[in-house]
Amino acid sequence: MEVLVVFLPLLAFLVAGSIALFGGPKAEPAAAGHGSHGHGHDGHGDDHGHARIAHAHDDHGHHISHDELDHAHDDAHDDHHVVAGPPTAGDRTAQFVTTGALLVSAVLSWILFFDVAVGGHPRTIELMTWIQSGTLDVKWALRVDQLTAVMLIVVNTVSACVHLYSIGYMAEDPQKPRFMGYLSLFTFAMLMLVTADNLVQLFFGWEGVGLASYLLINFWYEKPSANAAAMKAFLVNRVGDFGFALGIFAIFVLTGSVQFDAIFAKAPTLTGQTLHFLSWDFNGLTIACLLLFMGAMGKSAQLGLHTWLPDAMEGPTPVSALIHAATMVTAGVFMVCRLSPVFEYAPTALEVVTVVGGLTAFVAATIGFTQFDIKRVIAYSTMSQLGYMFFAAGVSAYGAAMFHLFTHAFFKALLFLGAGSVIHALHHEQDMRKMGGVWRKIPFTYAVMWIGNLALAGLPFFAGYYSKDMILEAAFASGSGVGRFAFALGIAAALLTAFYSWRLLFMTFHGTPRMDKDVYDHAHESPVVMLVPLAVLALGALFAGVGFHQWFIGEARAEFWGKALLVLHGHDPIEAAHHHTPGWVAIAPLVVGLLGIAMAYIGYIQMPNLPGKIAGTFGGIHKFLYNKWYFDELYDALFTRPAKALGYGLWKSGDGAVIDGVGPDGIAAATRDVAARASRLQSGYVYHYAFAMVIGVVLLVAWLSVFG
Repeated sequence: MEVLVVFLPLLAFLVAGSIALFGGPKAEPAAAGHGSHGHGHDGHGDDHGHARIAHAHDDHGHHISHDELDHAHDDAHDDHHVVAGPPTAGDRTAQFVTTGALLVSAVLSWILFFDVAVGGHPRTIELMTWIQSGTLDVKWALRVDQLTAVMLIVVNTVSACVHLYSIGYMAEDPQKPRFMGYLSLFTFAMLMLVTADNLVQLFFGWEGVGLASYLLINFWYEKPSANAAAMKAFLVNRVGDFGFALGIFAIFVLTGSVQFDAIFAKAPTLTGQTLHFLSWDFNGLTIACLLLFMGAMGKSAQLGLHTWLPDAMEGPTPVSALIHAATMVTAGVFMVCRLSPVFEYAPTALEVVTVVGGLTAFVAATIGFTQFDIKRVIAYSTMSQLGYMFFAAGVSAYGAAMFHLFTHAFFKALLFLGAGSVIHALHHEQDMRKMGGVWRKIPFTYAVMWIGNLALAGLPFFAGYYSKDMILEAAFASGSGVGRFAFALGIAAALLTAFYSWRLLFMTFHGTPRMDKDVYDHAHESPVVMLVPLAVLALGALFAGVGFHQWFIGEARAEFWGKALLVLHGHDPIEAAHHHTPGWVAIAPLVVGLLGIAMAYIGYIQMPNLPGKIAGTFGGIHKFLYNKWYFDELYDALFTRPAKALGYGLWKSGDGAVIDGVGPDGIAAATRDVAARASRLQSGYVYHYAFAMVIGVVLLVAWLSVFG
């Protein structure tokens, strides 16, 4: 069963990939008349973009500068491209095979979850010997313990929903088999990551999801912005993965193994052991864990290596739901929790994880409430929620981190796919200032977006209430300075989260319609094939918290997690949160959540001119947050421009002046010139040759008379 769960998506990828490459005729682009109804550019020409933004400005009173107007026009990018005609047999086959395989994997994953996690039957299935070199012995094995079982249901359930949803969402795209194949390839790579029994196999899956992410973000490769976003994601992740690879090397140097059980057995004996590098001695475990966390920062978009995530929204919306909400971006959280038996003995590294997670949660939330692209708002929300997961792991509340990973996957995938349904209804419009007043047109999407937002804001009985509240309580109960610091930032982020999530809801569905009349008139609910996944994810957002919290973070958590997670004795903040937390700590997240919702209601329903006045009063702060704390500009100044200048200098000075100057334009040119002049002596006239001989004789006589 375990082998089927992991390798069915690979088989689906091979089938869909073969169809994409060799599957006969592709779906041809439709005639212009067919495409005009569903194509963003046809329905939203340049002549109307700024007018609608100005209309939005009047309705909501936002203070928008001319620079922001131009930026807003760019942000409202079209989420679709060439419109295809009717699907071919190859399209249908690829969709059926990939979706069917993921549905089977999802069902088997739930069966495994109840057997392994609930029933307490973890196991490891060795498939083959992969690498043997000296003391390095790497087996290809499937480690299916409680931690893996949780990840299997997250990955396969969300992926199955996304595959099914994509049948409807990508109906107009002529490259359906390629898209479905990429989705299945990504799912297989993620399954390799979560079932890894050693660091090398985990690194294989880690890089595999990076490759698949690049392919999916850049799916519409004819679009320059998609190319730039994919390259940015790939390069930023390379920075993190460089640290991750060094962390694996450090672990191997310290323990002599890359296999998890061997590493975990030796970890307690490594406290105080040092690594010597360039005349410095470092605490071995601390450095190894910090390097591994560097990889997690890149993959999970933590502050400093986060800049790729919002740009990754250039990919199709189903990609955002699968990769950037529920699976790839959670790989870093999973890795830290998987290596909890190592991190527990590196308290300094855990403190760094806590601080970075807390700062990420807060900074992302401050950016999210100023954005207008519906997908970017949800992307910054994802980054913020990942920060919660990391600072939970940083205070040793690994169960709470995994619980929030579990619940967040459902409600954030629901929000992304719900946003995709809105984009689909409004002819691929993404700017919330060009939306409004459509809740009657798409009532089902409106209802599930309510559910997703209630879960995200952490209101009682919805999934986020159980997981996010426990993270905050555990951070406070940890008693450490960094834990209290993360708690304060988490409370502030909870207030902002409730505000921007309901700002999104009110701007998208309520108020006066701010789009062209033709767009509003043609707005319609998505097809059933897109609504069924929304309904499934809505059930997760409703019941994942209340149904599973006893296992993940309740009294049964020790039996549930077994040996998959390690928390040292006397270091359990979840236990402290249950029994030693003041009452106000438990209700603070709910209070700030309700306050954030009330602020959004007042600002966007009751007093729509208020946000514009506040933005105008605090113009500098608003611009700073709207421009994402200028991280992109900072990195451009620190890294991109110097790298360009260095490259240009090496090209002009090194390659042009030195190499070409000395080589092709120097010695070679001089030799060619001398040869050309010498060739003139070969004139074919006898008197020329006789004159040359006389010159030679004279020179010879002169030489002999002088040096004789």
